Amino acid sequence: MNDVLQALANAFRSVLHPRMLMLTIWPMLIALVLWIGLAWWHWGTWSQWLEALITGSGASRWLSQATLAFMAHYSAWLLLSLALAPMILLTAVLVAAVLEMPLIVSFVATRHYPALEKKHGGTVLGSSLNALAAVLVFTGLWIVTLPLWLTGVLIPVLPLVLGAYLNQRLFRYDALSDHASAEEYATLLEAGWGRMYVLGLLLALLYFVPLLNLLVPVLSGLAFTHFGLAALARLRAANGGQLV
Repeated sequence: MNDVLQALANAFRSVLHPRMLMLTIWPMLIALVLWIGLAWWHWGTWSQWLEALITGSGASRWLSQATLAFMAHYSAWLLLSLALAPMILLTAVLVAAVLEMPLIVSFVATRHYPALEKKHGGTVLGSSLNALAAVLVFTGLWIVTLPLWLTGVLIPVLPLVLGAYLNQRLFRYDALSDHASAEEYATLLEAGWGRMYVLGLLLALLYFVPLLNLLVPVLSGLAFTHFGLAALARLRAANGGQLV
């Protein structure tokens, strides 16, 4: 677990560099502008669709019997509000993962691992497929678990678990795609998946810290890059520079 904490500490130091601070502005800004704009134009349509869906559900029939049918309307608003937060998060993290990770990896590798050989085990297609899989699974899990938000069940747990999944799935591939071979990546993933999830969980916690959460998309990229390249350096050192 020391390697997880070390990677997080190194990421905090790196994010204070002027080049990295400049990168932190764009992911959250793009995400906020995009989703606030969409909500401004489509909130009425979205809320009407959700309200109609809830009205026709078993839950709504129960509410009617309990003279609480009016809650269907407010439930639609609540569900939309709950859905917007992860969509903003997802968009900001995607911008950092897709557009900024090459700059982040280059920054970390040049300053901390200049002698680490690049074996280019990853591809642009692999990165795209990895991001697509992460988004689909994250979105699917969030939709499936939305009813739990209305009941209050697992509210403190769900965003952390899903955020941890999203962080580790999005950033682990791009953090290593330039430097690790395909075999090295598979070995590191098998050996370190649990610690990667813990790192993703710690980063997910930071989304609940005001102001600091603006840094988290880039901070996540830095943390997984530090973690991945350090693990790769140890793997090569243990094997004399080669996989056995």
